Amino acid sequence: MIYGIGCDLIKISRIQRAFSDEIKLSRCFTEKEIQLFDGRGERIAGNFAAKEAVAKALGTGFRGFSLKDIEILRDELGRPFMTADSLKDVLTKLKINDRLKVHLSISHEKEFAMATCMIERVKL
Repeated sequence: MIYGIGCDLIKISRIQRAFSDEIKLSRCFTEKEIQLFDGRGERIAGNFAAKEAVAKALGTGFRGFSLKDIEILRDELGRPFMTADSLKDVLTKLKINDRLKVHLSISHEKEFAMATCMIERVKL
């Protein structure tokens, strides 16, 4: 059963300006995410959009948790995923007891990056 759906579209150049150094990056992204970016603006923007999409899919926005609480990495094939630990932490902070699975997609083209999140309620 679908718990929630969220999407976000963002201009890559805006994110590059906003996160122009390591200090600014470390306010919203984990160390593992920053290593993944390798300085590439489209990756930073894609992860930022994914975090926004997750917050929208949860239906809360960023109330009760922060951007940095959501960690978005890539599997060996490049597919984005929210780490299990960060999902558990966010659900605990929001006092959500449902068992949820997060599905993500990130795309970028020229000047824009976008992300879509679908959260599924998993039966026990």
